[in-house]
Amino acid sequence: MENLLKRISLNPKVCNGRPTVRNMRFTVAQMLELLASGMTHEEILADYPYIELDDIRACLFFAAKMANAQSVLPLAA
Repeated sequence: MENLLKRISLNPKVCNGRPTVRNMRFTVAQMLELLASGMTHEEILADYPYIELDDIRACLFFAAKMANAQSVLPLAA
């Protein structure tokens, strides 16, 4: 599972440093929004041919790691 995190990039020159998939202009947040909207893995893979199944898994694993942080601060409105 930890190998999946290698697919998540944090590069200040890409998407203002937000977590992205393999240093592409496709953010983890975008992926999570697609999944939350009800899109299946198959639909995402069909709509975004440059995305791989392990990219989806990596985004979910990254989100799980972030949600399991020791301290959580409220988001600004």
